[in-house]
Amino acid sequence: MSSERTTAVIGASAEEARAKVGREEAAAALEERTRSHVRTRVVRTVGLIAALGVLVVCIGLSVSVGAKPIPLSTVWDALWNNDGSYDHSVIFELRVPRAVLGVFVGAALGLAGALMQGLTRNPLAEPGILGVNSGAAAAVVFAIYVFGVTSPSSYVWFAFLGAAVASVAVYALGSRGRSQATPVRLALAGTAIAAVLQGLVYTVIALDDFVFDRIRFWQVGSLVGRDLELFLRVWPFLLAGMVIALALAPALNTIALGDDLASALGARLNRTRTLAALAIVLLCGSATATAGPIWFVGLTVPHIARAIVGPDQRWLLPYSAVLAAILLTAADTLGRVVLPNGELEVGIITALVGAPVFIALVRRKRMAQL
Repeated sequence: MSSERTTAVIGASAEEARAKVGREEAAAALEERTRSHVRTRVVRTVGLIAALGVLVVCIGLSVSVGAKPIPLSTVWDALWNNDGSYDHSVIFELRVPRAVLGVFVGAALGLAGALMQGLTRNPLAEPGILGVNSGAAAAVVFAIYVFGVTSPSSYVWFAFLGAAVASVAVYALGSRGRSQATPVRLALAGTAIAAVLQGLVYTVIALDDFVFDRIRFWQVGSLVGRDLELFLRVWPFLLAGMVIALALAPALNTIALGDDLASALGARLNRTRTLAALAIVLLCGSATATAGPIWFVGLTVPHIARAIVGPDQRWLLPYSAVLAAILLTAADTLGRVVLPNGELEVGIITALVGAPVFIALVRRKRMAQL
C-alpha cells in the first residue's frame, strides 16, 4: 500500500512539474510575442516619422525648384520675413499653394485607394480604375457646359455627385450576371465606364471653346494655377474624409476576415460600408475638384505601403496617406524640370509611374486564377 502511495505521489509530482514547465513556456511565448509586437510598433512608428521627414524634404524642393530656382535659404527667409520681393511673391503666390495642395490631394487619393482595396478586398481597386475620378470629372465638365459654373467651390458639389454615381454604376455593372463582383470584373467595368465618360468629356470640349479653356489643364490632372483660396474651400471635405477613413481602420481589419466571421465578431458591416463609401466620395470628389482626375496614385501607393507594414489597416492607411503625398509632391516637382521649356502635368507623371504597376498586378491576378 505504501508503494502504491509512493508511486501516486511521484506521478503527481511529475504531472505538477510538467504543468509548471508548460506554464513557464506559455509565459515565455507570451512575453516574446509582446516584445515582438512592441518592436514592430516601434519600427513602424519610426518608419512613419521617417516618411514624414521625406515629405518635408519634398515640400521644400517643391517650393524651391522650378523655372526659377530659389535657394532654400531664401525660402526660409520668406516664411519668416516676407518683404514682397519677386522671389517671395513667387514662393507665396505660386509654389506654396501647389505644395500644400499636392500634399492634401496626394494623401486623399492614397487614403481613398487603400480604403477601396480594404473594403472590397480587391487589389486592383483605385479611384481612377474604378471610374470614380472620371465620374467626378465628367460631372464638373457637365456643370461648366450646362450651368456655366466657374467657381471651384461649386465644382466640389458636382464632383461629389459624379463620384457617387460612378461608384454605384461600376459596382452594378461589375456584379451583373451569375458571377460575383470579382476584382477583374470591377476593374473592367470601371475602365469601360471611365472610357465612356472620357468620350463624353472630350465631345463637350470639342463643342465648346469656353469649356476647353476652363479645363484643358485641369482635365489631365494638374496643380498649376491653384491658389490657397481653393484649398480653403475644399479642406473641410478633405479633412472629414481623412478622419472617417482613419477611424474605420479597426473595422476594415475585421471585414478582411470575411463577412460571416466579421458579423460573428460583432462588426457592423452596413455601417462600415456606408461610412467608407462616404469617405471615398469626399476624398475623391475634393481631390478631383481641386486638381482634376489623377490616376494610379490610389493603386500604386497602398501596395507599396502594404509591402512595408503588412495588411494591418491601422498602419496601412496612414502610411498610404503619407507616401501618396510624397509621390504627388515629388511628381509635381519633377514635372517642372523634366522639360527644358515647359513642364509635364502631374497627372502624366503619375500615369507613367502607375500604369506598369497596374499591368503587373493584373498579370499576377490572372496567373493566380489559373
